[in-house]
Amino acid sequence: MELQVKTLDGKDAGSVSVSDEVFGLEPRADILARMVRYQQMKRMSGTHKTKTRAEITGTTKKYLRQKGSGGARHGNKKVPQFRGGGRAFGPVVRDHAIALPKKVRALALKHALSSKLKNESLIILDDVKADAPKTAAVSAQVKGLGIENALFIAGQEVDSNFAKAARNIVGIDVLPVQGINVLDVLRRDTLVLTKAAVDALEERFK
Repeated sequence: MELQVKTLDGKDAGSVSVSDEVFGLEPRADILARMVRYQQMKRMSGTHKTKTRAEITGTTKKYLRQKGSGGARHGNKKVPQFRGGGRAFGPVVRDHAIALPKKVRALALKHALSSKLKNESLIILDDVKADAPKTAAVSAQVKGLGIENALFIAGQEVDSNFAKAARNIVGIDVLPVQGINVLDVLRRDTLVLTKAAVDALEERFK
């Protein structure tokens, strides 16, 4: 299919042909949900930790006599029921990542791209470059395109001036095409791709 291409100033810059196998799928919420969960679980640090009774410093001496005190027959103050004791079944350092087949991950990205096109939230630009790292100038260009919340995907390299200016704009993210992912695509209202990014994605899914 043919998609219109614009410049960063909002002028017409021709068109680009995209594959229906990448941008023309019927989005499936279940596949997107699996991928989002996969990414979120993989991001979790898993550094939470509590001490068990084996790791607590404390006496193991029987601190009450067997009979006559009215207390239970405890022989260790490190047990979970006492204040300062170890925790039973507490969190431990672990990896939260879950498995997801590589083909499903690739398919999820296709569905994310297709969902943006179907919702008319996809914009193709010829390039994203700035003459100077000036936030005001880039912000004016972005607003001129009618964008308030978007993810910009550049080519193999992001123009440093544009990246520095855009990082000060609330609701705008900029990534190279290698960093495109389902979670970041879905969390922004609009997806902005350069022609170089489109070509790279088409080549990636061949």
